[in-house]
Amino acid sequence: MSTTLTIRLDKKLDAELTRLAKTLHRPKSALVREFIRQQLALAKFERARTLIEPAAEQAGFLTDEDVFREVS
Repeated sequence: MSTTLTIRLDKKLDAELTRLAKTLHRPKSALVREFIRQQLALAKFERARTLIEPAAEQAGFLTDEDVFREVS
């Protein structure tokens, strides 16, 4: 089952989306769905990172390099 979502785009954003869709030979709606999925995944990752950050800092993981050094 799918749901329809109506959004408003200003002319510039619509033109950019239209141009990209034509370049990639994909429907605008498919691109928008992909962009939404990407942003949702990014938001989930950032939320998880925020939740574990205090414990990671307490364990001495202050930077990405600290994590990479540990898992390498």
